[in-house]
Amino acid sequence: MASLFPIFLVLAITLGLMSASFLFVRKGPNQAVIRTSLMLTFAVCYLTWMVTYLAQLHPLMVPTFSAPPAHTA
Repeated sequence: MASLFPIFLVLAITLGLMSASFLFVRKGPNQAVIRTSLMLTFAVCYLTWMVTYLAQLHPLMVPTFSAPPAHTA
């Protein structure tokens, strides 16, 4: 069984990027819009990656393999 460590590692990286985007955006009239868009972008990228990763760990449908065709010579 695969570990859940990558999920928490990427979450920590994402939270770090979100904190950095909150702290280092220049002041101006659009500061709130830029902060919000960056933080939402990081959150959506993380959620997309996490859902894809977990779907590969625990697939809903198990792949089925058919028998290879018999060769006639």
